Amino acid sequence: MSATATNRETLHHKQKKAAEELGDFTTTTRVIPISLLAIAIGVISSFVAWFLLKLIGLFTNLFYYQRFNTALSSPAGNHLGVFAIAIPVIGSLIVGLMARYGSERIRGHGIPEAIESILMNGSRVHPRLAVLKPLSAAISIGSGGPFGAEGPIIMTGGAFGSMIAQFFHLTSVERKTLLVAGAAAGMSATFAAPLSAVLLAVELLLFEWKPRSAIPVALASATAGAARRYILGMGPLFPVPAHPAFIGAEGLIGCAITGVLAGALSALLTVGVYAAEDFFQKLPIHWMWWPAIGGLFVGIGGLIFPQALGVGYDTIGLLLKGDTVFKFLLGVLLVKSAIWIISLGSGTSGGVLAPLLMMGAALGGLEGWFLPHFGHGFWPLVSMGAILGGTMRSPFTGIVFALELTHDFNMLLPLVVACFLGHAFTVLTLKRSILTEKISRRGYHLSREYAIDPLEILFVREVMRTNVVALPEDGTLEEARALIHPQQKPHGQHIFPVVDGDRRVLGVVSRNHLLRLFDETKLTASIERLCDVASRKPVVAYPDEPLRVVVYRMVESGFTRMPVVERDETRRLIGMISLDDLLRARSRNLEEERARARVLRLRMPLRRRRTESEQVLS
Repeated sequence: MSATATNRETLHHKQKKAAEELGDFTTTTRVIPISLLAIAIGVISSFVAWFLLKLIGLFTNLFYYQRFNTALSSPAGNHLGVFAIAIPVIGSLIVGLMARYGSERIRGHGIPEAIESILMNGSRVHPRLAVLKPLSAAISIGSGGPFGAEGPIIMTGGAFGSMIAQFFHLTSVERKTLLVAGAAAGMSATFAAPLSAVLLAVELLLFEWKPRSAIPVALASATAGAARRYILGMGPLFPVPAHPAFIGAEGLIGCAITGVLAGALSALLTVGVYAAEDFFQKLPIHWMWWPAIGGLFVGIGGLIFPQALGVGYDTIGLLLKGDTVFKFLLGVLLVKSAIWIISLGSGTSGGVLAPLLMMGAALGGLEGWFLPHFGHGFWPLVSMGAILGGTMRSPFTGIVFALELTHDFNMLLPLVVACFLGHAFTVLTLKRSILTEKISRRGYHLSREYAIDPLEILFVREVMRTNVVALPEDGTLEEARALIHPQQKPHGQHIFPVVDGDRRVLGVVSRNHLLRLFDETKLTASIERLCDVASRKPVVAYPDEPLRVVVYRMVESGFTRMPVVERDETRRLIGMISLDDLLRARSRNLEEERARARVLRLRMPLRRRRTESEQVLS
């Protein structure tokens, strides 16, 4: 076998080996210890959820019934009369004081705060938040606040996950994974919904779909879901009778109408919350007093329609059973929406999922008056999922969440139609969701679109430049100056590889360095050798590397231009790659998105022949 054939075979073997090292995922065995920590966090978060629910029950009983009991009770059954108006005011005033003198981060519904901790604070949560957030939420909801427990539980579970992570030597990404694991576990334990908790984590908190984070989060959620069965009981949270497996074209059209109406309600609720927030910001008083003002409206709303107060799990159950009157549906939709918008805009503490479930179910109940009948609670359930898909911009979470809450898997197809149409409505009408708008108002931007980065799938060989000026190792500075003179234009070559007779890269030298050396050694430029002035340890790229690898190498080394060499012992020069080439790879991706072209054209030869025959006859 000739030397040329041997070298070719060696090169092919190395290229094949390099290709085999590239995999679908970049996850390492580091995921194992992170998963073990996540499982422990899942157990802890399930007890956090249990504790917060008990705390809500305790404060509800203390505020409305003056008894020491931790069972969840509805404020609607109180006998305080007009004095019940003062209860939400007192609770909101306590929350305002806790926020001002404890931690301002207890304000709000929890998920935006968790997102901000992940994106801006290196996934670090202060330990005091793990105490103040559940306490403030329990006081707010227990005093009649129209909120759910899931937002505070998500934030509190995330806080515990973050605190545990801070005790270990972890990266920011690993801390994020454990923070989200705690948040997902809290939601899983609260609603007996382990899969939707994972989906919520992926759609709202992780900002990536990678095994390194998805596996620990899923294990934490599953652990909390299993632990819940021992400390809170089995699911589903809202059992319903099974609905038809197929509802026909008429039913699917009704689901489309339900999805669009749920999207419209989602948009109105989002706009309303931030309109209320803008109103409170214009008040000439400190924000500490805002929750108390919001609490006054809650108290008045509770006097008009008591079922609008508190978490409202019992009300959601009634709506899904479908045996409620028109007046009850209208009361839930109007009063609950109004007091929720005002109190949430005032900056008090509480979650958004349970209120959205209630308002969506009430809207579906009203739609059931004119849409086809497919069993009690059918349209409330469809609308309940659709409003989650629209308001939170998380259609997969909305679909799976509705299924896990009811265990009615015949609803899958109606939910897919309604949830994605609700999602489409808000995506087209609002720039941001109710969660990300708050982050935007704090001066940050968050994109929730997931796509494959073109730098992951394009290789160096596809974008590198092959028309490269290389300098001989035995050349002089004067000869080099003559070679690079045509390259003086602004977009010319900036780095010049120094090669031997076989074009093997021995080093690199920059154009500016060459010109400076020539000016300093004009008298000896004809004898100064390039091999003596070149950098002997150049940073190089290989043709079979993805561009993402080259980007990381540029960041680590600080060099934005590097020669491309063969992946063998010869290191033979075959091209150059720079930051401009990487940008051109991006522009290729933009062109694919924006350039429109008709690939196939319809031809009608029969019509053309008939026209020619008519011409002959004429």
